[in-house]
Amino acid sequence: MRARHAARDARRAREFEAFVAGAAGRLLHAATLLTAEPPDDNPRALRLLTRALADTYARWDRLRGEDPYDRVRCHLVTRFARDLRHRYGVPGRARRRPAGPLAALGPRERLVVVLRLYEGVAEEQAAALLGLPRERVDTLCARATATLWSARGSGDGARPATVTAPGGGTRS
Repeated sequence: MRARHAARDARRAREFEAFVAGAAGRLLHAATLLTAEPPDDNPRALRLLTRALADTYARWDRLRGEDPYDRVRCHLVTRFARDLRHRYGVPGRARRRPAGPLAALGPRERLVVVLRLYEGVAEEQAAALLGLPRERVDTLCARATATLWSARGSGDGARPATVTAPGGGTRS
């Protein structure tokens, strides 16, 4: 009995390690975009991803056909949204100034841009995931896109905001 449990646990660990090896880079990039931290200094994004992966590993055996990438992405988004409510509701808490490619956007706009443009999530699915009406997601995405375009063309020396899109292309 003990050998069977050990074999199952070893298989589970191998499967999860293979998933993380294939998806961690893209998931970390998404978390870094959400937190608007520089890619080389992203402690909040690392914490966010670590929590999401730990949650997924704890439920690994119960995923049963569910895509683990979707599970981690869902956890990233809900955890980031929950942290927003706590972070901006507490006065006096030290806040780092965003410095990543989406720094010109507010946190909710970053959430929508990462889901819609970076991850390619459908508008209806993004709305359901965020608990917002579809029209609100559309408005946030349009406003964020306009902000990114105006930051790009402002001529203030700001680096153009680009987001690496699925498939390796970039979207501005």
